Amino acid sequence: MFRDLGFAFAVVLILIYGLVVGWFQSFLTPLIIMAAIPFSLVGILPAHGLLHAFFTATSMIGFIAGAGIVVRNSIILVDFIELRLSEGMPLDQAVIDAGAVRFRPMMLTAAAVVVGSSVILFDPIFQGLAIALIAGEIASLLLSRMTVPVLYYLFNKRAYGVNSRVVCAITLGEDTFWFRSEKGANR
Repeated sequence: MFRDLGFAFAVVLILIYGLVVGWFQSFLTPLIIMAAIPFSLVGILPAHGLLHAFFTATSMIGFIAGAGIVVRNSIILVDFIELRLSEGMPLDQAVIDAGAVRFRPMMLTAAAVVVGSSVILFDPIFQGLAIALIAGEIASLLLSRMTVPVLYYLFNKRAYGVNSRVVCAITLGEDTFWFRSEKGANR
């Protein structure tokens, strides 16, 4: 059963990659977007252990279904970054802006998955599906919000001629506080 689901997951990954290549007209951007998929395992595996639940076929189905939602969240981030870049915003600022502005729709999607999956959390057959969806979405929400924009920045900074390196940027409400070290500056 797991072998068949693993094969299905591989096919899904190839289809997702092909669709995203078609949309963004890039072979690298889909890899950045799909880098968030393994983050859901960071939540799924410990959650199964904490709840003393076995990783079953329904858990694997939840992981596969969650991969689609994780990719959607990453697409939201990358598309927003590219929208800001087309408006003339610098790359580092566009990356920070995407993580701050698009977090609310990502959080609402994760909340909807958590609430919807909680209904079947105590069902003996579908418990693995619920655990995988809930824990996977929470973990990937928190990790992909930071990682996908940072990966986009790292892989595209030469293309946009970025001369500085952002060390840290913190967004509080409408204000963004930048901490950077300029290229060639003493460290």
